[in-house]
Amino acid sequence: MTTVDMRAGGDLSVHGLKPTGDVIWSPTTSVLYEHAVTRGDARIAEGGPLVVDTGKHTGRSPRDKFIVREPSSEDRIWWGGNGEIDEESFQGLRDKLVAFLDDQPTLYVVDAFAGADHQHRIAVRVITNRPYHALFAKTMFIDPTDEELKGFKPDALVLHAPEVEADPKVDNTRTGTFVVLHPKRTELIVGGTFYAGEIKKSIFTVLNDRLPLVGVLPMHCSANVSQDGANVAIFFGLSGTGKTTLSADPNRLLIGDDEHGWGGSGVFNFEGGCYAKTIRLSPAAEPEIWNASHSFGTILENVAVDERGVLDLDDDSKTENTRAAYKLEVLGKTLPTKMAGHPQNVVFLTADAFGILPPVARLNRAQALYFFLSGFTAKLAGTEIGVTEPEPTFSTCFGAPFLPQPPTVYADLLGKKLDEHGSTVWLINTGWTGGAFGEGSRMPISATRTLVEAALSGELDGVEFRTDGVFGFEVPVHVPGVEDKLLTPRETWRDAEAYDRKARELARMFRDNFEKKFAADAPADVAAAGPTV
Repeated sequence: MTTVDMRAGGDLSVHGLKPTGDVIWSPTTSVLYEHAVTRGDARIAEGGPLVVDTGKHTGRSPRDKFIVREPSSEDRIWWGGNGEIDEESFQGLRDKLVAFLDDQPTLYVVDAFAGADHQHRIAVRVITNRPYHALFAKTMFIDPTDEELKGFKPDALVLHAPEVEADPKVDNTRTGTFVVLHPKRTELIVGGTFYAGEIKKSIFTVLNDRLPLVGVLPMHCSANVSQDGANVAIFFGLSGTGKTTLSADPNRLLIGDDEHGWGGSGVFNFEGGCYAKTIRLSPAAEPEIWNASHSFGTILENVAVDERGVLDLDDDSKTENTRAAYKLEVLGKTLPTKMAGHPQNVVFLTADAFGILPPVARLNRAQALYFFLSGFTAKLAGTEIGVTEPEPTFSTCFGAPFLPQPPTVYADLLGKKLDEHGSTVWLINTGWTGGAFGEGSRMPISATRTLVEAALSGELDGVEFRTDGVFGFEVPVHVPGVEDKLLTPRETWRDAEAYDRKARELARMFRDNFEKKFAADAPADVAAAGPTV
């Protein structure tokens, strides 16, 4: 066995591995490019991005995620929202994965951090046999300094081998795909899927379990800050609702686009990179992300590229969920520390496929916690396996697949943060207007940007608001630069009575979901803050 030590090194036997091939520690981007192309796993497109194909898994597999039931953590885990697996099955899968990795000609070891706040970060080690997955981990997590690599000791270990599939009858899984967290050991094993997003989301799950124990709110959100550092905003939302697009504001500094913590000092990014959707990306509407997608060091998943190496970002023949993974700094207008103060504004992004919700609304505290627990949006095509068109859904806390603990744990923390810092909460609908999906059209991105800018700048503080008769939140009557009719969804529909029927239907969906999941545990004022049926 040859160990190629780029900056650090170590002994994998501490993790139960005894590799017979080469082990490359802390590989550089250039080395990973060379290996991925030489193996035939990737090709280099014009401009320098590395283009890969993730096969049949072009999105996450949330139903194939499991948490090991073990004594030290089982009392705090939300078993109603997480798949359960026993320790024996975990060990069997781990042994299978380790045996495979030991036999590979080359292994890649990426040591990095998750969490920009040194007080709350964790040291992460990813071991994989695939160079582009190693590059993904290197891109999405925070690079250690050379000094930090000396004596690096991981707090969390990810063992990754996409070719290794589970046997559901033997391993107690649902399919051949598995993403399993052992909370006590803080080990994750990933197999049966080439979709790289499972690597970062597995670590997000770890932080979602650890941080509430010390009073830090982990959030599935993007975040940015005014250039003077005084005005911080966070954007909650599921994939495809606009977290990345709206936070990449040329007039503000990006803190991060997907995962953050809200602690005693403010907001901090978990990641060192961005993982943006690229389908039909426009250089005019989203120039920063478009440029990042055409840069060296960026990984493009399932993006079409012709024989000349020219990209076609409009091609959805493989999936709607085409992705670009790139270092945060590629965008230019970013906050180097990845940390800022407490947010003045909290934005909930929803892609309402019914076309009922207004493009902007202001929520009081009880409404904010009601909508946070509800997490209403539409899953967009390709984000998860089997989703082929917008599908209305309730994903609690805007991130149900990543919550190890009960949702009320995170809602309680959000409520305390809002009370302590007086943040204003906004609901922004980036979904449909003028009718439901199939009849109406997607909300104009220019209008959404104008409304977000007005909310963050304080411009909306002085405008007239109306109270929505069904949902109870406040909606501005007029916002400069936005058509008045757009602010009143009923007026955008051809048939006002059809709007009323659909609004009542959506209200009932909210009520039924909340009563089923949260009525027993939610405070009375939060339970009463929902829509009127």
